[in-house]
Amino acid sequence: MNLRQIVRYNPKLLTVSLFMNKEQLVKAICVETNLSQKEVTAILNAFTDTIMETVASGDKLTLVGFGTFEPRPRQERQGINPQTREALTIPATTVPAFSAGKVFKDKVKP
Repeated sequence: MNLRQIVRYNPKLLTVSLFMNKEQLVKAICVETNLSQKEVTAILNAFTDTIMETVASGDKLTLVGFGTFEPRPRQERQGINPQTREALTIPATTVPAFSAGKVFKDKVKP
């Protein structure tokens, strides 16, 4: 059962919008797996916590077909304070990044 079928089956799962929030995702997974909302929420929290901890430690996490989560370095660069128009240096940092896998990209293609 895909998301459109779930929405048709139970229109209260989603509001009229172009995005899905965590609560709606949990409900969609519940319909798909027949697990309780409490169980799905615990699994989803563990999943996202594991991804964040892995990337924060500097490692890459790959889910074949879905995508890759990884830390990416961002170089130091020049910026401008919009209030004072004063030039400032934005320090180098590391940011989380996601690259969609082939199966995910193919699924999204029109």
